[in-house]
Amino acid sequence: MKTLLPVLRAKPLFAAIVSACLVMPHVAQASGEAYSAQDIQSMIIGKRIYLATPMGGEFPLNYRKNGVVDGSGEALGLGRFVKPEDTGKWWIKGDRLCQQFQTWYKGAPMCFELYKTGSKTLRWVRDNGQVGTARIGDGI
Repeated sequence: MKTLLPVLRAKPLFAAIVSACLVMPHVAQASGEAYSAQDIQSMIIGKRIYLATPMGGEFPLNYRKNGVVDGSGEALGLGRFVKPEDTGKWWIKGDRLCQQFQTWYKGAPMCFELYKTGSKTLRWVRDNGQVGTARIGDGI
C-alpha cells in the first residue's frame, strides 16, 4: 500500500498544479493601468506571454498574429499527466483578450482584462474573477 500512495496522490496533485499554472486564486481587484484593445494588439499579439506559476515557474503562451494561440507545459513536467501542449484561437472583445483552446479548459472560451504592472509585466483578471500575473516576452 505504501508504494501505491504516491501514485494515488499524483492525480489530485496534478490537477492542483495545472490549475495553479493556468489560473491563480481569486483576488478582488486588479491594480495598474487597464490595457485597451489597441494596447492588447500592439503589446500582446505577436508575443510570447509567460504566465507566472505559484511554484516559481512560467507557463508560455504564444499569441500569434494570425489569431492562433498555443502553449506548452512541457517544461513544467505536465506531459506526464495531461496533454502538455494545446492550440486554440484568440480574439479581442471590447478591451479584453479572449481565447479558446481545443482541449484545455474543456474547450470553453474565456476572456481577460489586462492591467499594466511594469514595462514587461501585467496582471490578468479572467471573466470568472480568477487573477494572475505574467511577463511579456519577445516576439514570436
